[in-house]
Amino acid sequence: MRPAIIAALALATAIGAGAQTSQKITAGKASEYGLTYTLPVTALEITIEAELTAETPGEFSNYARRHLGDDSAIRKAAKKAGIRSVTIRPRGIADPSNRWLAQFKSGSTPFMILSPEGIPLAINTETAATAPAESLPASKPAPPTALETEAARQAVTQEMARSSSTSKRAELAAQRIFELREMRSDLLSGQSDNTPPDGQAMQLVLDNIAAQEAALTAMFLGTRSVSTVVRTIEVVPDSAEIDGRVIARLSATEGLIEPDNLAGAPVKLTLEILEAAELPATDKGEPKRFPKGGVAYTIPGTAQVSIDYEGRRIASKELNLAQLGVTFGLDPALFTDKKAPSMVRFDPSTGAILLLGPAE
Repeated sequence: MRPAIIAALALATAIGAGAQTSQKITAGKASEYGLTYTLPVTALEITIEAELTAETPGEFSNYARRHLGDDSAIRKAAKKAGIRSVTIRPRGIADPSNRWLAQFKSGSTPFMILSPEGIPLAINTETAATAPAESLPASKPAPPTALETEAARQAVTQEMARSSSTSKRAELAAQRIFELREMRSDLLSGQSDNTPPDGQAMQLVLDNIAAQEAALTAMFLGTRSVSTVVRTIEVVPDSAEIDGRVIARLSATEGLIEPDNLAGAPVKLTLEILEAAELPATDKGEPKRFPKGGVAYTIPGTAQVSIDYEGRRIASKELNLAQLGVTFGLDPALFTDKKAPSMVRFDPSTGAILLLGPAE
């Protein structure tokens, strides 16, 4: 049903502030009143935010219960990985095998807004549809642990540094923790002999005491270092269902890695077809014929796209996909009527009609 594709020239101009993202082409004599464009296939952009945790025992982990009465000390170094969030977004990619020529009436000047890839965004209106802005996470390195701060060096007394006995150093560290707690209590109750002159100075002293206490406590209980890594994976499905395709793997030591790297646990994609589109039908139930020289668009199908990790479904979204649809056309006369020309806006991710009505 697709008409032959004819190479056509058109007047192309950049659209204001969107010059880098769209262009306007106008039908005219030079292009024999035709506009050439490409319908999209729908790609899935899957953004995965993973959390990596490194646990490190403290130097005095064996003395945590004796000196601090705390049984929560980390006893063994370990690295863990988990997924914090998954974002699934559709994006249109121009399909080179799906190029079209819309042929308009001689003497008319309808115009079309195209994406940089040549995907139609609108006809007879410069207000093209845009994908809603979506906030995506960013990778974050692990912040310094309590033992990696300047306060940690201040917390180690000369007596602790000189001692060659781990047991003795642990005892001295515990004593220092309780001294710091007493110092804070005296400052807050006003019983200290060295009370800072103002509130800002007081806060600086209290912050330093807290940082030193945290560092000494970490020598007993250990530290947890948490970072995040973010990766966006693009998948272009065909018209078939997908059952648990591995799109990435997550390693506690290497983060998000390639699907064929067996060093990590698999992140799987499942695509379930909910509805495959069909051509519009006449009153007799027969498929309608494509209009001569018509403006091709997609009637998309729908699918449920899901992401699974470690046996759990962690994200799912219902999306329209061009691959599950059919191509039909609008009568080009709609856009050249001198009294009441029409306009149309298309979904750039599927090529579907979003709005059809009177031209602005």
